[in-house]
Amino acid sequence: MPSWLKILRVLLSLWLLLQVCTDPVVHSADKTPATVLVKDSLTAPRQEVTVEAKVVTKGLLRHTPLGGEPVELLVNGATAATSMTGGDGRAMLSFAPPVKSIMPVRVRVGNSPRVTPAEGEANVIVWERRTPVLVVELSALLKASGGDGLIPGLSSGVQPDAEAMPDAADALAKLSQFYYGIIYVTAVPTGADAFVISADTRTWLATHMFPAGFVLTIPAGADALGAKLDELHEAGWKMIKTGIGHSKAFVETFLRRRLEAIMVIDPASGDAPRKAKLAKDWKEVRKKL
Repeated sequence: MPSWLKILRVLLSLWLLLQVCTDPVVHSADKTPATVLVKDSLTAPRQEVTVEAKVVTKGLLRHTPLGGEPVELLVNGATAATSMTGGDGRAMLSFAPPVKSIMPVRVRVGNSPRVTPAEGEANVIVWERRTPVLVVELSALLKASGGDGLIPGLSSGVQPDAEAMPDAADALAKLSQFYYGIIYVTAVPTGADAFVISADTRTWLATHMFPAGFVLTIPAGADALGAKLDELHEAGWKMIKTGIGHSKAFVETFLRRRLEAIMVIDPASGDAPRKAKLAKDWKEVRKKL
């Protein structure tokens, strides 16, 4: 075989190998599937807010964080901020919403050679600081059945098939339509992921037609809610005046701060703080406000 033909065959083999290596179909097969989890954020108009996201791989029992991945924050379809995930898979993306709104945002993995395209959603809650705010405990929205609908210690904060209390979604929709902002509070069990709890709670609320609001995750523990209320007050959210809860600890946290508290409970049970307003259902809750 002539030497020039051998050289031609070698060059052809190298060209074919290059095509295989750069073929996006072949390349994508080697990429790691990713999941993007995003928490809700709260701010006022024209004030910078930081959206917190996390990029992970989904395992059978746990999520593995993916560090060093480029992420983009999309607002109304346009890129509002970019960042890179740290070793814990988290990224912070900041922007300043111009007007009062409940703004759906998306965070997506940018052009990455290591992971497949993925994106997650959450809400940026933009309220005027003078907006009256109701703080609602998640368990106050769940219909009593064998359990309270919560799953302690697992990755999901609320069972997907948990039933909502009758009239709860309708009552909150009417209260939020022209007047109140709604903060939904759910505790994160020890060992669970707050990002997963936030996403699962938001999905459950939407499935049961609750109005959009700020999904706030707090660590499990008696003092976590109080510390968060104090933090919000220091940040200028001084119109948080009423808590609607099911647990005694939740209600007492508001009463200790001389804030109004409504406890969704059978008044005949007798297990309620003395100064709490009692409501046996959500029709009564609206009358107590």
